[in-house]
Amino acid sequence: MSQLPTLLVAYASKHGSTREVADAVAIRLREHGWRSDLQPAADVQDMDGYAGVVLGAALYMGRPHADGRRFLKRHHAALASLPFAVFAMGPLKDEEHDLAGSRAQIDKAIGRYDDLRPAVEAVFGGVLDPAEQRFPFNHMPAGDARDWDAIRAFADQVHEAFSSVTSPSGQPVGRVDQR
Repeated sequence: MSQLPTLLVAYASKHGSTREVADAVAIRLREHGWRSDLQPAADVQDMDGYAGVVLGAALYMGRPHADGRRFLKRHHAALASLPFAVFAMGPLKDEEHDLAGSRAQIDKAIGRYDDLRPAVEAVFGGVLDPAEQRFPFNHMPAGDARDWDAIRAFADQVHEAFSSVTSPSGQPVGRVDQR
């Protein structure tokens, strides 16, 4: 299989569970032949060299993590010209009602930028470790609502969506990373 161009998988995480999901997405994309660059969203300076971008952000108190919001603000123009996918880590229950509320939060953050249209969007259940929390969250029961099958399926959807965006010559859109 010929190597596809490089994708950026950026994440905004406070306690690390969003990074773990971003890492799983990056690994799955590599299994499909993409090169992937996993980075904290706060560290990304530009989109040069990337053929597409996946952003993962934890949701806190009804909003995506501040680093995710800043990433969108700083890079929305570049993201509008690249294949773009987004996932959010939210509720502690993997129930449709809870996921729908979290989906609305991420849609609101992306909706601030008229030029952004994610090719793939997902919300996954989050993680709560009371030992890492302040009151009153440190009194809640521990939980991990991540669905690893759904996370792999999301990465597969990203692969399919990004693979279908081609130039007139049939090559994937974007610049190949020469690093």
